[in-house]
Amino acid sequence: MAARAIWKGSLRFASESLPVKLYSAVEDRTIHFHVLETSTMQRIKQQMVNPATGEALPKEQIQRGYEVERGTYVLLSEEEIAQSLPKESRDIDVTQFVPIGHIDQQWYDRPYFLGPDEEAPARYFAMAAALANSKRLGIAHWVMRKKRYIGALTAENGYLLLVTIRHAEEVLTAKDLPRPGGGAPSAKELKMAEDLVSALQDDFRPEDYRDEYRERVMKFVEAKAQGHAPRLKLVPRKKETKSLVTSLAASISAAKRYREKAVA
Repeated sequence: MAARAIWKGSLRFASESLPVKLYSAVEDRTIHFHVLETSTMQRIKQQMVNPATGEALPKEQIQRGYEVERGTYVLLSEEEIAQSLPKESRDIDVTQFVPIGHIDQQWYDRPYFLGPDEEAPARYFAMAAALANSKRLGIAHWVMRKKRYIGALTAENGYLLLVTIRHAEEVLTAKDLPRPGGGAPSAKELKMAEDLVSALQDDFRPEDYRDEYRERVMKFVEAKAQGHAPRLKLVPRKKETKSLVTSLAASISAAKRYREKAVA
């Protein structure tokens, strides 16, 4: 299925402007179930309900509020919220370039492809090639669907790739984790951990990593749709080992068996 553009704009580098189309680089394949009434098999609508009375509320009786402390809210009207929204724009402004690897992985959010939006896209492919050769990322800012974004612009197989970046207040670092107790790992534990890493060395093959839950459920749904009555088998839980050394030894042994089977 051909990709469809979800947004159009212009990629701007200072005075240079390049018309582009935005395509999602990922697809949501999550299974979504409908909620139905048992007797009629009709889909059920969700409503805003007063939890005290159970009565559905009309739109004019619904108010947005932000809880500043327990039970205390600052009320905001739709007009006040609208005033805080950024102004609509069709420009993706690249403000700086940084070395590849300068941004840690936890900052990245959602990837998009930027495709050319002109009859003669030579300028587009020239920019993609120049960005790839520079070994740098462009830091971009834009507004899309009433939301302001920041992203990293890079080149991917001759095309431009734009990955949204999370804001500073959303990102935690290892320093924010609680400090664990206990001592450092022993030399034996460290050696066994290194052996486990060595035993599992391999190339990354994306086709090996599929959504097994979705595949099992869809197979079950398709069978029921054809009039069959299959049963879903529970996935057995692995037993927990008692010590780190025991766990590492079991993992190394399992890794070796897996590698031997794969080679065979």
